[in-house]
Amino acid sequence: MRFVRVLACLIVLLAAASAAELKIKVVDSQSAAVAGAQVELREKGNATPASLQNTSAEGVVTFRGLREASYVLRILAPGFAPETMDAPPSGPKTITVQLRLGHVSETVVVTATRSPIPSQAAGANVENLTGSQIEVMNPVALDDAVRFLPGAIIDTSGQRGGLSSLFVRGGDSRYNKVIVDEVPVNEPGGTMDLGVVPLTDADRLEFVRGAQSTLYGSDAMTSVVQVWTGTGSTRVPELRFGADGGTFETANGYASLAGAHGRFDYNLFGDQFNTNGQGPNAEYSNSLQGGNLGVALSDHVGLRLRVRHSNNRTGVPGEWNFNGTPLEPPDFDQWARQNNFLGSVQLIVSGPSRWQHRFTGYEYNHKRTNVDTFSDPRRTDDFVSHGFTNVNRAGFEYQGDFQQRTWARTTVGYEFEDENGFVGDLNFPPLLHGLRLNHAVYGQELLTLGRLSIVAGARFVHNDSSGNKGVPRVSLTLQALRGGQTFSGTQLRFSYATGFKEPRLEEAFAGPPFSVVNPNLRAERSRSFEAGVQQNLFGGKYALAATYYHNLFFDRVDYRTVDPINFIGQYVNVDKSFAQGAEFEFRGKLLSRLSLNSAYAYTSTQILEAPECTPQNFCDPLLAKGTPLLRRPKHSGTVLLTYLGNRWGGNMGGSFVGRRPDADFSGFHINHAAGYARVDVGGWYAINSRVTAYANIENALNQHYNEVVGYPALRGNFRLGMRFRLGGE
Repeated sequence: MRFVRVLACLIVLLAAASAAELKIKVVDSQSAAVAGAQVELREKGNATPASLQNTSAEGVVTFRGLREASYVLRILAPGFAPETMDAPPSGPKTITVQLRLGHVSETVVVTATRSPIPSQAAGANVENLTGSQIEVMNPVALDDAVRFLPGAIIDTSGQRGGLSSLFVRGGDSRYNKVIVDEVPVNEPGGTMDLGVVPLTDADRLEFVRGAQSTLYGSDAMTSVVQVWTGTGSTRVPELRFGADGGTFETANGYASLAGAHGRFDYNLFGDQFNTNGQGPNAEYSNSLQGGNLGVALSDHVGLRLRVRHSNNRTGVPGEWNFNGTPLEPPDFDQWARQNNFLGSVQLIVSGPSRWQHRFTGYEYNHKRTNVDTFSDPRRTDDFVSHGFTNVNRAGFEYQGDFQQRTWARTTVGYEFEDENGFVGDLNFPPLLHGLRLNHAVYGQELLTLGRLSIVAGARFVHNDSSGNKGVPRVSLTLQALRGGQTFSGTQLRFSYATGFKEPRLEEAFAGPPFSVVNPNLRAERSRSFEAGVQQNLFGGKYALAATYYHNLFFDRVDYRTVDPINFIGQYVNVDKSFAQGAEFEFRGKLLSRLSLNSAYAYTSTQILEAPECTPQNFCDPLLAKGTPLLRRPKHSGTVLLTYLGNRWGGNMGGSFVGRRPDADFSGFHINHAAGYARVDVGGWYAINSRVTAYANIENALNQHYNEVVGYPALRGNFRLGMRFRLGGE
């Protein structure tokens, strides 16, 4: 027996000695660590992956207990090209993989499928901005980055800090889901102000067009915008700070401290922006503080904490200058303030084997005050008011990804969300209170079968105020022709999806004394088809793409007056409308460091049914059956040209928007906003490795225009600044 025990111990020791360990370090073209890259390991000749892991903040994964065999590695990192390579365990114990920036057809994206995937297989139109591109654009807020992306129409009510809305593919401004650091930041019901969301220390931005409610639930009816904050990656702590100033007494200062050591990484940042703006009562200030902290609990388990807090104040001159004609004086005493906090904790577990699990808890608190202290008789509809909103979204989400084969991936998930808020006017109590609990389960299957990619998924939702619903989505992408060097592949794409948007709290819970309860109020819905073709050119360096889409929107929620004497109404589902159009894009690498993304969009919209729009209900003629939807231009275009070199970089962004229907809603009978062209340019120059000078010019053509009728946009302006770097590697 003693001999048997000794023999067993020897066998165990020999087995342990024969089990190999493989360490992979993933870096970019500047040899900086790439955190969060997905590394898939499989034995050569076997379509079933052996293991899946994500790189640490230092860009490292370690595979242990491998048997002697030849392995293949596949690395997917958002913003880079996919990388596949052989990795025999008998070779070096540590392998460094340097990723390259992808051509237009092979960049890895995340938002379209909630897991890393080459954009050509995503089954959706996805645009992305890297941290380097955002840095050279130097946008004050999220709206000034998104406006230059294909298919995006930004409408800002005036200048810095004015309410800024996004319109995509003919949909309403509340049909876009916005996510920052894994936290949805729309108000319940979709309302979102992009003009006060700073992009300080943003590492990546992705913009997906089309209905995405299957994966993202309410609000994702025409697009999803997602932003991630950067992580620390250098062993030596790196301090970055800088400041800039410019026209309209603009001043901006910012700082960050980031690094990684052992199992820990951190990035702490802050920003303060101030400007007096153009014209009366146009001052704006915004302060931001945030952090991104991570710890690797083991080789397979990571924990990440993200927090952001912003506080801003905006002067609100109101609508007064209509397409160049000042029809009434500005409002000199109205102002608005927001106080926003978001936090998320995410536990990522790689394994067992081909599984990855994400457990995310989050909270978002949004407080908004709008005060008008004086009723100016010279202005239309100018009343003393104290609008107040305090809403909170807290939730938990589980997402599981299972890599069945190299060509098959399953995603399943569950979401719970608590929406709680108070809305109203403090001068006219009581405030309306709304509380609803929402549950959802979803699943998606991604198949890559030779030339054909299939994405199919569905979500089932239980919403306390709008009931149960199911939302499916399916997309097909076919590599019709592989092509040669010049014509380097032709892709065909088709998708069908449905979407929904829950009512806002003030709509779902409206009641006395100013409203009549509507227990039958339904969620707004959409049905979307799209078909497209993409032709890659010259080895994938360039791409021409065309997409046709057709959207139907149902059950839009509107306020119907039922008692005009006592000013009492009711929120009802009022109409059906459609939007169809075509988008054309040209994207490519003109040079190794020079990229171009340009697009033209044609959009046609119409209200198909408006049963509540009658003279008795005081309906505006612009909302009647047969009329086009407001603020949706028929013609629009964008261009974004970016150069990123070692010593200098620059960009030019253009947004071109045609004439579009709009309304002043004040009795001036204005029914359109004129077209405009906005061009921004920017650049930086590295004086040395630690000091960089930069400049940005917005509205470089000094155009005078209204994005929203009645609100003059900011004229030509510039900012000059310096940024510094201490420490790091």
